[in-house]
Amino acid sequence: MADPMTPEEWRKALRAEGVPFTELDGWTTRGRDQATGKPFGPVHGSLNHHTAGRDSLQAIAYRGQSAAVPAPLAHAYLPKSGRLVLVAAGRANHAGSAARNAFDAILAEAPIPKPSKASGTVDGNDRLYGIETENLGDGKDTYTRAQYDTLVRYNAAICRHHRWKAGSCAGHLETSVEGKVDPSGPVEGYGKRGRFALTMSRLRADVEERLEHAASWSPEQPSTPQEVTVTGPAYVNLGLQDGYPLAPGAWDEIAFTQEWSDELGQHPATSEVFVVGPARFAGSLSLRFEHLPVGDVVQARMSEWEGSTLKAVHPIHEVVGTPGGAFGVLPLVKRLGAGRSMRVRLLNQSAGPVEVASAVLTALVWKES
Repeated sequence: MADPMTPEEWRKALRAEGVPFTELDGWTTRGRDQATGKPFGPVHGSLNHHTAGRDSLQAIAYRGQSAAVPAPLAHAYLPKSGRLVLVAAGRANHAGSAARNAFDAILAEAPIPKPSKASGTVDGNDRLYGIETENLGDGKDTYTRAQYDTLVRYNAAICRHHRWKAGSCAGHLETSVEGKVDPSGPVEGYGKRGRFALTMSRLRADVEERLEHAASWSPEQPSTPQEVTVTGPAYVNLGLQDGYPLAPGAWDEIAFTQEWSDELGQHPATSEVFVVGPARFAGSLSLRFEHLPVGDVVQARMSEWEGSTLKAVHPIHEVVGTPGGAFGVLPLVKRLGAGRSMRVRLLNQSAGPVEVASAVLTALVWKES
């Protein structure tokens, strides 16, 4: 239990802990205190969330979730870059109703039980700091190393300032009486640790480790990787000899049937694969569809495979039907790991079949060894 940090105390604590941060205009006076008549504080802990969306800063700081849940939605926002954004110093709409049994455990820095609405509720917005970390929360979107390192430092900075232990850090899933699941998802790595799943027990352990050291401490990093040799680039130019129908409702790989140039020599006459790792590539895929109704959509995305197993999918691009045909360009930029291949997949979201009239892929490929 403590008074909320002042803006200057925020700055001092974050700098000491090595947190890279920026300050959103107006953050020092932003909050819901005056609008609700409920002053923020005293504070009892740090509550962690994921955004379940992309580029969420505008919603968190200005737009809010709905008329019933206006901004600000957190005190801090943490994008993939790992550079924290300070959003609000006052009361924020992030926690909602917290189960009394979970809240009391945070206050006591004790193991947090499953949240029970029957135990009563506490307005967590009055009593808990909140951070929104950018992640889709779909179990596939990955927190970057920089993100997770900042998340650990941020929680440790709050705990160190208030002389709390890591038990004062919690996840929304541990307090929510509405069945929230944040934060969750895979993490690229931390310190010498490779890929792992974000859990609150793991996060608290990493915060506790930081608190056992001086604020200037940094975890040991992996040894320097072996030098990678890059050759190229080679020019790849693939396409379709004839158009083909694309049925609705299922992802389908483009099978390239025309090779105008293929210096890598890795593409048979009919191929769904346009590059094999380890490699880096940059280019584009130009698409043209016929019989796509005006306003209907064909989605396109890159996907990574190991043999016949799908390993990763990339952001979706949409081609919208227009009079006279539909056209779109999909950017191709990626580093592909060893043993993986890259394909392009299409999803016809209209009611009937459309024709993939043209698909022309051009790319420069740098092979690694």
